[in-house]
Amino acid sequence: MGNRILVVDDAAFMRMMIKEVLTKNGFDVCGEAENGAVALDRYKELTPDLVIMDITMPEVNGIDALKNIKAFNAAAKVVMCSAMGQQAMVIEAIQSGAKDFIVKPFQADRVVEAVKKVLG
Repeated sequence: MGNRILVVDDAAFMRMMIKEVLTKNGFDVCGEAENGAVALDRYKELTPDLVIMDITMPEVNGIDALKNIKAFNAAAKVVMCSAMGQQAMVIEAIQSGAKDFIVKPFQADRVVEAVKKVLG
C-alpha cells in the first residue's frame, strides 16, 4: 500500500497541485485540510504517514499546527511548504520538528524527492 499523506494548504488549487504530483508518483493522499486547526483534527482522525503543510495559513498557521501535531505524536513526519523569503519561519519549522521543506513555486520532482527522503 502506498504511503498515506495529508495535504494542508489554505489554497485549494495548491492542494490540488500537490495531490496531483503525489498521486501520479504512487502516493495516497488520504486527506486535505485548509488550515492548521483542521490539520490537527485530520491528523488525529487519519494518522497519515506524512503531512505536507503550508507555513502561512489563516487561523492556525503551519508552525503552530506542526507543534500541535508533534505534541500529539512526537514521531509525526511533516514537510513544510513556504514561499520565497520565509527563511526565519523555515528555521523555526525545522527547530519545531519539520523533516524538510519545499519552496513555492513547486517543482514536482522536488516535492517527490522530499516526500521519498522523509518517508525513507
